[in-house]
Amino acid sequence: MPPSEKLTIDTPEHIALEFSLASAGSRFLAIAIDTLIQFGSMLVLVFVAGMLGAVLPRATLSWAFAVLIFVGFLLYYGYFAWFEALWNGQTPGKRAIRLRVISTSGRPITLYDSLLRNLLRIVDQVPGFYAIGLLSLFFTERNQRLGDLAADTVVVAEQPIARGHVASPASRPAAARRGAVRLTAEDLVMVERFLSRRSEVPDDVRAQAAKAIAARVRQQLNVPSDDSTADETLLEEVAAEARGGWR
Repeated sequence: MPPSEKLTIDTPEHIALEFSLASAGSRFLAIAIDTLIQFGSMLVLVFVAGMLGAVLPRATLSWAFAVLIFVGFLLYYGYFAWFEALWNGQTPGKRAIRLRVISTSGRPITLYDSLLRNLLRIVDQVPGFYAIGLLSLFFTERNQRLGDLAADTVVVAEQPIARGHVASPASRPAAARRGAVRLTAEDLVMVERFLSRRSEVPDDVRAQAAKAIAARVRQQLNVPSDDSTADETLLEEVAAEARGGWR
């Protein structure tokens, strides 16, 4: 069964988000970049080992080499897990190709997710050149390798987000009433839930969710089509009005 090119996720706000799944080719390019970085780092370690061998006394040389071997082990096996945990699902290679690892629920991956998916990278590499991993990509619906299946993660193509200038709360002009009283309790809960968890999700997920929720709010409140208020700003205004923030 050929894998799907799209992934649709239903968020807790009952908003359907659509992602483009990363292809095998783009993932291979990302891995190639990361492998080159690892290889370059290994060369630096070899150079350092040679320098230490020339200057350190024999009594301490074995300890120095043991430390370098341990660092090399961490570099090879911990590189992906460390970067994905630190960079919210990205390695230097993934960032260059605009890919990101997320959970199948749309949330950012945790340290546990990163460790688990990369622990199985050893199996995905067998017997070489990620043969098992590539087969898994082609025969799973969401383009997942074994590590992704174990950690319940997917790799998606990241959409660039255009960021305009956002005024600070103190400098924002006072907004007119939006008529939030016309929204249903379900709509208000949806808005509040998005605002409370928006910082926890990747930028592209956040933008998609804000756009979908704001579109629903605009329709419910009959917001004029020429209103240029940013999606998140609109949701903030509606939430503040509903809480009694503007009187």
